[in-house]
Formats: sequence, structure tokens, C-alpha cells
Amino acid sequence: MAAHYAFGPLEDAAIIKHRLLTRTTTTRGEPPLKKLQKKFATFALEIEKDTDNFSDCERVYRAFLQEMTTFELPLLKSKAVVDANLREKGNFDELQEKINSQILQARSDIEDLKRLLEESKIERRHKEECEAIRRLIALQPPRSKTQKLLSDLEKEIVALEAENGASSRMLELRKKQFSLLLHVRSLVEELRMATEENKSLLDDGHGGSEAMAID
Repeated sequence: MAAHYAFGPLEDAAIIKHRLLTRTTTTRGEPPLKKLQKKFATFALEIEKDTDNFSDCERVYRAFLQEMTTFELPLLKSKAVVDANLREKGNFDELQEKINSQILQARSDIEDLKRLLEESKIERRHKEECEAIRRLIALQPPRSKTQKLLSDLEKEIVALEAENGASSRMLELRKKQFSLLLHVRSLVEELRMATEENKSLLDDGHGGSEAMAID
């Protein structure tokens, strides 16, 4: 069930402000402002009388001043509270501004620290890479030993090239010798065949002569 109020929120604020200014917030007794109004009205009526009533006027006047002092004292206290609150608000605003400035500075410092951290990581990685290269270099033999090894390899290459040249020449010679051997063998074979053919012819000639002699 929805609640029903006699006044809306804006009206409530205006009423509360009016009651604070007029000090009509008390629920017991007559409001101070009405009491002051009555004292003032009594004083005004007493002054307007034509009779010789100076003592009564002074009495009513003093009562009015007393009531005004009574009414003014809480106002002065309220003003002091308001002034203190305003000063406190000013201090709070300054503190808030200082805190905001510190927050911005802290954010800037954090960004700077992030950048420095990233640079430190990169520098550390470079140092680690340099250290790994240094260790790898340290594992290698001295330059003099490497130079001697290269010189020995060059000499070995020259020797192998010379040996390869000699082998090539020897192979070429062997090829020529083999070709010559084949040629000689061919000549020998031809000579043998010619000899056998001549022998066969001679044998045939002797056989014919013997036959003629028998006849």
C-alpha cells in the first residue's frame, strides 16, 4: 500500500527551512516568534496610550528586549553553526581538491612506473641475451687455435685438390693405357687371324702337291 503524505518532497524542504528560520519547530509551548510578536505588540500598544505610563513602557520594553535576546541567541548559535559548517565545507572542498590532485599524480606516477618497468624488462632481456652470447663465445676455442685450425684445413684442402689433380691425371693415363691395350689386343687378334689364314692356305698348298705326286 502506497504511503500518502500531506506535502511533497519540495514542499517539505521549504516548510522545514521556514520552521528553522522562524524557530517554530518545537511541539511544546508557544513558538518563540509568536511570543516575540506578542511582546512587540504589547510594547507598541503601551506606547500608543495617552496616559503617563513611562514605567509600564519601560517594563514592557525590557520584556521585549529580553524576549528578543532570547530569540536572537539561538539564531546566533545557528549562524555560528552555519559558519562552522561553511568553513568545514571549504576545508572539505580543499581536501577533496587535494585528494583529486594526489589521485591524478598517483595515476601519472603509476604510468611512469609501468613504463620504467617495461623498460627494465627489455633491458634485463637484452642483458640475458648478451650473457647467453658471452657464454657461447666463452665455449668457443681461442682465436689462435681457430686460426691454426683454419690454416690446417686450408692446407688439407690444397693437398686434397693436388691429390685430386694427380688422381685425375693418373685416371687419364690409365684410360689411355687401357685404350692402347685394347688397340694392341685388336692388332694381335688381327695378326693371329691373318697368320692362321696364311697357315691354312699353306696347308692347302702342300696337300695338293702330295696328291699330284701320288698320281
